[in-house]
Amino acid sequence: MKAVFLDAKTLGDDVDLSSIDRVTGGLTCHERTAPDQVLERIRGFDTVLVNKVVLGREHFEACPELNTIAVVATGLNNIDLEAAKAHDIAVLNVTNYGRSTVAQHTMALILALATRLLDYNRDARNGTWARSDMFCLMDHPIMELEGKTLGILGYGDLGQGVAERAKAFGMNVLLGCRPGQETGSVDGYPRIPLDELLAQADVLSLHCLLTDETRNLIGERELGLMKPTALLINTSRGGLVDERALANALRQGQIAGAGFDVLTEEPPRNGNPLLAEDIPNLIVTPHSAWASREARQRIVGITAKNLKAV
Repeated sequence: MKAVFLDAKTLGDDVDLSSIDRVTGGLTCHERTAPDQVLERIRGFDTVLVNKVVLGREHFEACPELNTIAVVATGLNNIDLEAAKAHDIAVLNVTNYGRSTVAQHTMALILALATRLLDYNRDARNGTWARSDMFCLMDHPIMELEGKTLGILGYGDLGQGVAERAKAFGMNVLLGCRPGQETGSVDGYPRIPLDELLAQADVLSLHCLLTDETRNLIGERELGLMKPTALLINTSRGGLVDERALANALRQGQIAGAGFDVLTEEPPRNGNPLLAEDIPNLIVTPHSAWASREARQRIVGITAKNLKAV
């Protein structure tokens, strides 16, 4: 096996790649690879590892020796899967590596929004509390999670992890039907039509992959079906939500808050509607929900096992 990793820097400097190196018999690593560098760097290699580098038909046609692509992530939207299949290239990805880390981040966003943590921290530090005529501030409404309904769209490994933690907070869990799914019950949780879920959820958490069917799954119409007290959480993929519609909904008080770890363009070099400074009760983090050292090292180990199986 002759393998090259095109964007090893995306896993950070504190992970150990030796397990992949042993399986491949020697791994060539590039910290980052620009689009115009991809072809020259994969020539002569039968195995290519990527995180976010895009690989398409033109690369496969120019490199007949390529037989395996290992994506060191779950999402496969950066790989032309149809072209890979046509060229008999195996595409591997990593699943079930970030359950604890992503679920932890999801709950952190929910808790911060529900308790208005950032607002109260700001008020404590900017003198608002010092000027208060009482011992405490109660300017921002706080939501108690116990007894509230968490709606989950995407009940895979990550959705399951969030459900477990939400139950520990005393929340009721409902699942929503993604496009093509049927109603029913999974692990004792009812799976109901999306419109019904939107109307009932106090917190809606997204854990879907981005596909043609799920793109802009939550738009102006769907936001209009949510409770004005509801929170929307997205630690999955940018593009699942119409960001401009969400920004407007938050400004107008159509929903109470949102926490996003993902945007349609990452990094957002061209700006983004959700980065405007006038949007209330919105928390945006830089696609860091997955990035504990434990989770990133787990990705390495699973990738090595995938390659060994091939």
